[in-house]
Amino acid sequence: MQKLISRPLSNLPRPSLSFFLSQFVSKTTYDPSFSPISKPLEPPKLKPKPPDPKPNRNPASPIKSSLPFDFRHSYSESDPSLEPIGFREPKRFSPFGPGRLDREWTGTSAPVRDEVDSSRVEEERVRVLGDPLTEEEVGELVEKYRHSDCARQINLGKNGVTHNMLDDIHNHWKRAEAVRIKCLGVPTLDMDNVCFQLEEKSGGKIIYRHINILILYRGRNYDHKNRPVIPLMLWKPYAPIYPKLVKNVADGLTFEETKEMRNRGLHSPALMKLTRNGVYVNVVARVREAFETEEVIRLDCTHVGTSDCKRIGVKLRDLVPCMPILFKDEQIILWRGKTDREINSNISDANEKSSSI
Repeated sequence: MQKLISRPLSNLPRPSLSFFLSQFVSKTTYDPSFSPISKPLEPPKLKPKPPDPKPNRNPASPIKSSLPFDFRHSYSESDPSLEPIGFREPKRFSPFGPGRLDREWTGTSAPVRDEVDSSRVEEERVRVLGDPLTEEEVGELVEKYRHSDCARQINLGKNGVTHNMLDDIHNHWKRAEAVRIKCLGVPTLDMDNVCFQLEEKSGGKIIYRHINILILYRGRNYDHKNRPVIPLMLWKPYAPIYPKLVKNVADGLTFEETKEMRNRGLHSPALMKLTRNGVYVNVVARVREAFETEEVIRLDCTHVGTSDCKRIGVKLRDLVPCMPILFKDEQIILWRGKTDREINSNISDANEKSSSI
């Protein structure tokens, strides 16, 4: 007994691995090395839904709008008096979608069907605007909406006052008294037209105008629940084909004189350099001032784009007025045309020649 006690613990016999397995593994379980795999459960089969007895295949009824003007893609960048000579897509493809509007698309606009009572429309607009704002009220609204971090802002780009923009304006007017409009690109050449189209088409009033920033007020009696129905355009229609902007021979000049004017314009220093989507508020005044001393001027429109160059030329032709004689390498060459003195001298010369004969 004393020998067993005096034996150190390290010399005691260690239990084997089979002893532990026999203690922890149940003897009743049967787990052979290759046990059969259980079959996965099949998902329950869903019964197909029976078809509707009477499916509604009729399209929705067309939208009727009480707006008293013809629907166009752009109201400020299109001229209703100018008729196109062709179309790039069939007239039956309405940008409002097939059967969604009760007006017929003519390729450029969707005209009003019923006669418009202009006096009644003006009375309704005056009623919505209510009493004129005081100077204090105007100052509060301007201070609230004129800053660049204003959340109620709409960006007006090269397409000008578009049809879908009217819906955006009314959506802002639902929770705000006014909306800030930032204008960029070609429409800034004629800001008076932009302001006129915004007021006429939306029914609001411009209470602030600074360079290219506008604030459009909704009116005292504006009710969002009674806002006009504005059907949205689903896509931008293709621009129609209009007559050629630049003729081979300018009116009032011969072919050689036209060629000489173009060469003079290309080699003359640029009056201004226009940037893409810039602010062109002072371009018309600068061109008019330059034509007092120059006969031909050049505008550098590098990186502006070919389409925007032609739009700028069209607007300058009507606003200055002048005559674009060349668009080349994003350069616009403008001719001021013949002055009254030159026209009178030509007439007198022609009369002298006829009298001598």
